[in-house]
Amino acid sequence: MNAVVIHDPTLRDGQHAVRHRLGAAALRGYAEAADAAGIPVVEVGHGNGLGASSLQVGEAAVSDDEMLATVREALRTSRMGVFMLPGWGTSDDLRKALKHGADVVRVGVHCTEASLAERHLGFLREEGAEAHCVLMMSHMASPAELAEQAVQAVGHGAQAVGIMDSAGHFLPQDVGERIAAIRGAVDVPVIFHGHDNLGMAVANSVAAAEAGAGIIDGCARGFGAGAGNTQLEVLVPVLERTGYSTGIDLYALLDAAEYAERELMPAPPVTGSLSIVSGLAGVFSGFKHQVLDLSARAGVDPRDVFFELGRRQAIAGQEDLIVDVVAGLAARTGEGAA
Repeated sequence: MNAVVIHDPTLRDGQHAVRHRLGAAALRGYAEAADAAGIPVVEVGHGNGLGASSLQVGEAAVSDDEMLATVREALRTSRMGVFMLPGWGTSDDLRKALKHGADVVRVGVHCTEASLAERHLGFLREEGAEAHCVLMMSHMASPAELAEQAVQAVGHGAQAVGIMDSAGHFLPQDVGERIAAIRGAVDVPVIFHGHDNLGMAVANSVAAAEAGAGIIDGCARGFGAGAGNTQLEVLVPVLERTGYSTGIDLYALLDAAEYAERELMPAPPVTGSLSIVSGLAGVFSGFKHQVLDLSARAGVDPRDVFFELGRRQAIAGQEDLIVDVVAGLAARTGEGAA
């Protein structure tokens, strides 16, 4: 059987679904359950990564230091992963994460801006850390463009590189074409991270594995923004049935998923109307709460907001654009009524 390495960002990407409010007890409990299941890498942090806790994107319930120390202590065999976005996180944040024992560090950049990861990837390699680079909002670039960016990231020091379907926009063919293009261009492991806006995250992840991805992401119960991420406890047995070895204990994985549903989230994510619209529009699911809040105050349809954000090709980190779009739609609605 071909081996696939599973990365579990439940305690990082899942934070988007609860406005980054996971406390230390929940972090510790899930980390222990994931470790017992033999999940290779457990990622932790604010949803937007190291150093991102802020009024703009949401303040975390506990500091980066406490999150990292708590999860590091809970993991006996699993490795600890962290994520950073240049502009939110800094080299000081990376240095702090490494002191807390982070084993794998992912640097996320927009899909056409691998050059922005150069400084941080270089720093990580100098420090001897395992450095990955993920290209976000990857539906905005062609397979050839993504392959070119992946080559650039590897040149900057990435030891694994891949794509995030940040908006849950892809179908399996889209994923297969992009992963195959990257796989043919680099000689490091290729990563795929899916979202479930169109109900395709598990199928897309299998397509990624079949196209040569060696690292696949999934979250317990799909915990994540909007319709959530690839559902981990479904992904693992499906991969195993398809002929891929993960090394994860199924019963313990199901136990971890039960813990996550009970302790981490008010309810598991569902593929609701707004999530479908954000997937079709190609807009980051993490915008959901702000779109809903601002749309309600202004009396505009949040679906229109998502489609307009998609037309403007909004990306993560451009949350201020939601305010402009809502204001514009409200003004138009007012003019129409007049």
